[in-house]
Amino acid sequence: MVTGIDTARQGNRAQASDPDVARAWTVLADVPDPEIPVLSVLDLGIVRDVRCLDGALAVDVTPTYTGCPATEVIERSIRERLLAAGFDEVGFLRRQLSPPWTTDWISDAGRDKLRAFGIAPPAGSAALAGRRDPALPVACPHCKSQATAEVSEFGSTPCKAAWRCEDCLEPFELFKCL
Repeated sequence: MVTGIDTARQGNRAQASDPDVARAWTVLADVPDPEIPVLSVLDLGIVRDVRCLDGALAVDVTPTYTGCPATEVIERSIRERLLAAGFDEVGFLRRQLSPPWTTDWISDAGRDKLRAFGIAPPAGSAALAGRRDPALPVACPHCKSQATAEVSEFGSTPCKAAWRCEDCLEPFELFKCL
């Protein structure tokens, strides 16, 4: 079983007593997000459940947002990785839209990977604030300074905003609190 992922956010992963289901979770830990490849689909918290149904593997995935252009690529990558790992049949991948994904589901390991990649993880909790709390500082992922400023609400993808550090002068992106 993969460590560092909050199993409470991962569907029935904590109850994965079936060896095939447990092995599938391990395989999924290496499926990268196509937009931020340092994160796996498990780091993002978008895999909601893995189970065996009538001898076939079934995987539920919640996209980061309904119109995410990477959703089909992610689903195809999940299927390809599981088949390459020796699963004879991946019965279906289901898009689970409710409850909607939130940045609160990004694992602690995923947040650390974002920082190491130069992206500030979401500040605050979407469950509590509904969006980034402006009172919470955004730390620069490069130098950790909290003297930062938003440059643009829009970054390289819809889920990120452009920021800059006023101490080290490096630009960076903030993963929006969704």
